[in-house]
Amino acid sequence: MKYKRILLKLSGESLMGDKAFGIDNARLASYASEIKEIQQLGVEIAIVIGGGNIFRGVQAEQGGMDRTHGDYMGMLATMINSMALQASLESLGVQTRLLSAIEMKAIAEPFIRRRAVRHLEKGRIVIFGAGTGNPYFTTDSAASLRAIEINADVILKGTRVDGIYTADPEKDPSAVKFEDISFDEVYSKGLNVMDLTAFTLCKENNLPIIVFDMDTPGNLKALIQEEKIGTLVHN
Repeated sequence: MKYKRILLKLSGESLMGDKAFGIDNARLASYASEIKEIQQLGVEIAIVIGGGNIFRGVQAEQGGMDRTHGDYMGMLATMINSMALQASLESLGVQTRLLSAIEMKAIAEPFIRRRAVRHLEKGRIVIFGAGTGNPYFTTDSAASLRAIEINADVILKGTRVDGIYTADPEKDPSAVKFEDISFDEVYSKGLNVMDLTAFTLCKENNLPIIVFDMDTPGNLKALIQEEKIGTLVHN
């Protein structure tokens, strides 16, 4: 098995399923069972999930709210999603630990790198909530940072599309998919994979990213079993 320790990045929007906002229980249960499947293969799994289905700091700024204040609200939204995923995983008998970048003693452990690594070594799934704990950083940046800190082999970025294309495949039917692309090519072609801070962190630390369709059941397991799924971004 190529990837022993992974960081799975999920978007908050994907948790909405067919709803206009919030959390679709069926989608949540589907994700939890997919994650359990790869855990049973012996993979050490860390997860970062966004909060866009509940709140985004950028939305707050557009409405006249201070960006910093809005970003902290967004971090709380990621905690709601993280708690929901934790509950869903635990209902399947999977030991899960939620670590928060902002101290919330009643619901999560504080993020301590050594503790996170120990949980992974013991076979527990670790969910990192509240982003990096700092405003102006996205959950993509949090995913990149945490993946580097725990020495993950790869970031698996689960999206609604099955990889990176020359254009948005939902809008442009002539868009062509890349099977494999370098960080430099993504830069030069102006493709949107992650925000630039997150992307640069991965490039500088030689951490590959695989962008794949998380909504197709079986894709996550197939990826771990080294099937050609999604698009690999590497140096």
